[in-house]
Amino acid sequence: MIKLKRIYDRPEITDGLRVLVDRLWPRGVRRSTANVDIWIKEVGPSDDLRKWFAHEQEKFPDFRKKYLKELKENRGFNKLLALSMSNETITLLFSARDTQHNNAVVLWGALQHALLKEERMAMKMSKTSSR
Repeated sequence: MIKLKRIYDRPEITDGLRVLVDRLWPRGVRRSTANVDIWIKEVGPSDDLRKWFAHEQEKFPDFRKKYLKELKENRGFNKLLALSMSNETITLLFSARDTQHNNAVVLWGALQHALLKEERMAMKMSKTSSR
């Protein structure tokens, strides 16, 4: 299961592996008390894309397309996908105030899509090998 949560929200046992997915460390959060298991900053949007978007809601559809394109060539995404496959629950942590229009929401969707694709491939392989 992949969950989304603001880093400013209280950590819970049910969060599982807590992964910060922002390129920049969140303001006002001490690293020593952040309860972040892993910070994969390279999975966040590029500086140019992040600055262009500037959390302007009307730009979100274009931001989503551009960010998904960046993720196709992103090593951090593959690392995050592997963590998603090997952990029962992971929580993607982000700092944006807008909980519906941010990079973590796009990333969550991309991971869900990739996991479904992996699951389908595994099912095909098992069907082929059982023949």
